[in-house]
Amino acid sequence: MPFRSPLPHPRALATAGILAIAAGLSGGCDFHTCQKVSDDTLSELPPTLSGSGLYADIAAGTLSDDVIPFTPRFTLWADGAEKQRWLALPSGGTIDASNVDSWRFPEGTRAWKEFDVDGVRVETRMIQKIGPEDADWAAVAYRWDGEDATAVRDGAVDANGTTHYIPTAEECVACHGGRASFILGFSAVQLAGAEGVNVDSLVADGRLSPAPGPISAPAADVAALGYLHANCSHCHNPERALGVLGARCYDPDVALDWTLPATSLTAVTDSPALKTGSDQLGNAQWSEVLERISKRNSSNTNPTMPPLGTDVVDDDGVALLTAWIDTLNLSSGNDGESWQR
Repeated sequence: MPFRSPLPHPRALATAGILAIAAGLSGGCDFHTCQKVSDDTLSELPPTLSGSGLYADIAAGTLSDDVIPFTPRFTLWADGAEKQRWLALPSGGTIDASNVDSWRFPEGTRAWKEFDVDGVRVETRMIQKIGPEDADWAAVAYRWDGEDATAVRDGAVDANGTTHYIPTAEECVACHGGRASFILGFSAVQLAGAEGVNVDSLVADGRLSPAPGPISAPAADVAALGYLHANCSHCHNPERALGVLGARCYDPDVALDWTLPATSLTAVTDSPALKTGSDQLGNAQWSEVLERISKRNSSNTNPTMPPLGTDVVDDDGVALLTAWIDTLNLSSGNDGESWQR
């Protein structure tokens, strides 16, 4: 039976995952009906975080020896929560980087992300590769209670005395299922030149093969394009139509692509994100984009962006995009107008 995110609670993240800048949305549509994650899939994950392999000693906070901490260059806004991220590959496992922008992880790969809100450790999310196919992933959030955390497949509102919303298992995959590579923050574009674990260190340690080609340092547009990549491209990309959780599971019915490929770091003017921003959107459409990322009161006919994982506007992100859009010098049309700096 399909799963549909509940309405109207804003932290239940139940709004259409699209920008209403193209025709067809004024009447309202249901873009958040997802296939329910099966109990068999979730049974692949342990009931408590202490059994997940993240910690050698969870009470002491000692990580397991095979766990890699990492920090992506471009982070997903999560209402100001402090986050930590880790990844573990199976023994002898290597990430296949044949497609530099869509890494394939070996079966048994595990990734975690911890959320701390106002000094309170609230949840740790886990995603694991449970089979050989691209779609063979399982994901769930663990809610902290003392020295351990317990899986909450149905999520939680205002968790642990905070305003933080813990997503359901379906909502986990609604975001991560938007690309062939479910681990969104561990990629070439996210780890190129990153502090700590990065593309070069993974290759040197034999954890990534073949070695990607040269990836440049950030160019003038990379901060804004990276923000759009991290916060929007898991829905707004051509692979989203694969419909891992159903054809309408947070699947934008518009021709936008906010992807920043690693290869575009050397020439961001060729990136899908910049082409979307400069060629497809005029001033009026960009005003719509900024309006939707500047609010958090959603409905199917007037959705916020992003639709998942946030209840507080990212003021710094809005300022970043506003300043960047001003550099595009766009006309008011939407018919492939020219742009210049």
